[in-house]
Amino acid sequence: MYQKDLYWLAFRGGFVSMLRWPHFDELWQRLESMANEDWYIYAIGETPPEKPATEQEMLHFLSEMTILLRREHDEDYCGIVYVDDKQNPGFVKIFDPNNLGVSCGFSETPPLPGWTLSKLKPIDLPGSLAQTASRKRWWNKIFSR
Repeated sequence: MYQKDLYWLAFRGGFVSMLRWPHFDELWQRLESMANEDWYIYAIGETPPEKPATEQEMLHFLSEMTILLRREHDEDYCGIVYVDDKQNPGFVKIFDPNNLGVSCGFSETPPLPGWTLSKLKPIDLPGSLAQTASRKRWWNKIFSR
């Protein structure tokens, strides 16, 4: 099976919501402890990365994403971060708080997440839209691209 097929299958696989902020915090702590592993950080709508993030890039992304989500998803619940396996994560979907659409309900065309973290090299997702100018600036700022 091709790498792109593996990513697509994983992307379409089963995920668990980090419904409450303590669940999010537990997942982020686990990801921080795994930051030295090969993780791909993908901003949907941007060119998929060719190589995994460094440990420093991964920790920086997790820190900046925490700030963004807590600031822009000012709710008493999280519910916009999903993981394939809470104990042994290999794929994480992070929805943009400003582009949720019907992510909490049913739709024939559910919105794509804003970002993914995965152990698999990402592919350009079908139907992905370019990021808004403010998200593009945020992305470029945290990675100084």
